[in-house]
Amino acid sequence: MPTINQLVRKGRQKPVYVNKVPALEACPQKRGVCTRVYTTTLKNLTLHCVKYVKSADQRF
Repeated sequence: MPTINQLVRKGRQKPVYVNKVPALEACPQKRGVCTRVYTTTLKNLTLHCVKYVKSADQRF
């Protein structure tokens, strides 16, 4: 715990955060990695083809 004199002399510095992936533009949802994209036909004929994505991070 610093003393009052130490805080008056130097003060506290905020930590500097560096964006590791600037291409994401502060949107972590863009970071999905698709391992497989496929379509399946359903057994119910009234429904249409459904597209599925197998994601590496299992969020989708």
